[in-house]
Amino acid sequence: MIDVIVVGAGHAGCEAALASARLGCKTLLITGNLNYVASMPCNPSIGGPAKGIVVREIDALGGEMAKNTDLTHIQMRLLNASKGPAVQALRAQSDKVAYSQRMRQVIENQEGLEILEAYTKELLIKDQTVKGVILEDGTTLLAQAVILTTGTYLNSHVLVGHTKTSMGPDHQKPALGLSPQLRHLGFLLFRLKTGTPPRLRRDTIDFSQTERHDGDAKIWRFSHYQDTRYDVTSQYPCYLTYTNDTTHAIIEENLHRSAMYSGVIEGVGPRYCPSIEDKIVRFADKPRHQIFLEPESASLEEIYVQGFSTSMPHDVQERMIRSMVGLEQAVITKYAYAIEYDAVDARQLWPTLETKLIKHLYMAGQINGSSGYEEAACQGLLAGINAVLKLQMKAPLILKRHEAYIGVLIDDLVTKGTLEPYRLLTSRAEHRLLLRHDNADRRLMPIGHRIGLVNDQVYHLFLEATNNLTALKSTLEETVLVPDEATNKTLKEIGSSPLRDKITFYQLIRRPEISAAHLKHFIADVDFPSEIIESADIDIKYEGYIDKAWRQAEKLLDMERTEIPENLDYKSISNLALEARDKLERVKPLTLGQASRISGVNPSDISVLMVTLKTMQRLKQRTPQKSETMPDKSLSSE
Repeated sequence: MIDVIVVGAGHAGCEAALASARLGCKTLLITGNLNYVASMPCNPSIGGPAKGIVVREIDALGGEMAKNTDLTHIQMRLLNASKGPAVQALRAQSDKVAYSQRMRQVIENQEGLEILEAYTKELLIKDQTVKGVILEDGTTLLAQAVILTTGTYLNSHVLVGHTKTSMGPDHQKPALGLSPQLRHLGFLLFRLKTGTPPRLRRDTIDFSQTERHDGDAKIWRFSHYQDTRYDVTSQYPCYLTYTNDTTHAIIEENLHRSAMYSGVIEGVGPRYCPSIEDKIVRFADKPRHQIFLEPESASLEEIYVQGFSTSMPHDVQERMIRSMVGLEQAVITKYAYAIEYDAVDARQLWPTLETKLIKHLYMAGQINGSSGYEEAACQGLLAGINAVLKLQMKAPLILKRHEAYIGVLIDDLVTKGTLEPYRLLTSRAEHRLLLRHDNADRRLMPIGHRIGLVNDQVYHLFLEATNNLTALKSTLEETVLVPDEATNKTLKEIGSSPLRDKITFYQLIRRPEISAAHLKHFIADVDFPSEIIESADIDIKYEGYIDKAWRQAEKLLDMERTEIPENLDYKSISNLALEARDKLERVKPLTLGQASRISGVNPSDISVLMVTLKTMQRLKQRTPQKSETMPDKSLSSE
């Protein structure tokens, strides 16, 4: 019998299936088309603000996305390098062909994982528990757990102009049988919309009229301890052009022909990645908008027009494209379209991503209302981990908001829900100084190793790096500089002011122009890897802010540690506002902290709930217990 079935082989499905198989479960991954494993139907990139940190977190937990990106990218940059460490993140221009091919190879070579090319018609349910799936040809496949990762294929429609076609991304077949069944089972479904811009033939673009953007001259990587080197001089450049008055006039004249403004689209689109026609309407005061021209693959001659998503008819798209500088002769190889699909209200999921209505059924990715490859992948990873942990009768993995962006993402979805495609942003994390690019391994790799997805070899490298960081900090604290002529001469050469008093190098690093790398000017035999030096610099320069952030997180942790019984009857609690009762009953928060983040639940309601829980605890302590079952504790860093 199969242990875990994963439906859908997008970024969520791949991570879920790999995690399940690597943790020892017999796993089956079902996809409608093997050529679209981990495909990139929209932008050919991985990472970006917040998202790049998520990819690092996926790697620290033992996922695959970071490794796959490092081995298949064609450009890499660190974004916000001139800003603070809380907002710095990697972004890779991916080779969409190579990315998909390598991920398929990884899946096909994974022990304990089988892949089946088929379409899933419905779930097999018995006694409010999923027992497997039924394929379109009538075949029944039994399993102990099922993970749905249907992406944008769930009852999807492609929209261009006034036309609406039942279709998935890239002309693929949509998933039609599951939506009616999910509604029948009691799931709340709603329509979401996203889209993709046109692709252009490379040799028809006059790049000389655009601004060139190259990758960084430094080697970067998403995966912490995978030694992936590349020639920084062979990276593919991206180019920047802009919309103009002519572009805007064409759009305004044809708004009535856009699927978005003609009433054809029902779903809500992404706020932070709007279509070009939506930008023109919403930001009418802007004279122009940035449009990036990005290569999709080393093996393709297609250029992705970033920032130009549209649902305009084909003839209008051609006029819009050719109105921009450098694109006057551009030939469209693939027209833009909008896509509309069903999503499930994620408040019907536990933080483990198991559904509340059907046991052993998990959902991950865009079916939960999120957007983006990275958001999907991290949900798939956590769904796969938690499905296995439940089958093995082990404590679940629920990451807290101060531990990972993944924790922020999942908590936002299952606690607050969303009415539009959810995009992860640094501003969504109240503890973002703790959730940095440089410390993802320190935050999560011990958890990944404890679960079993991070092997001993990688974990040894992590421990070695941790010890190196500790040793470097100790060296910095022990190195004392005196204000003599030699010291001040060296500081002047570095570009720093002279010393007046004795000082440790640890204290000196608090100067903005001083780095731990400058230690070699004073101690010749000191040699630490650049990653260790960068981490030490951040830890020391931002030490006061980091300590303050930890104290704030600790205060909130008291509420996170206060558990709420799953079967608590909120209607019986007097003094709770009616709206709070309704929201609490719907979400069924596991902790007081989660309850406090539910929209419509006010501080006064939390106070009432806190008193109720304390009263229940006192009564429980007074009542003799014949047997006591310890509540599950999350596999977090606590």
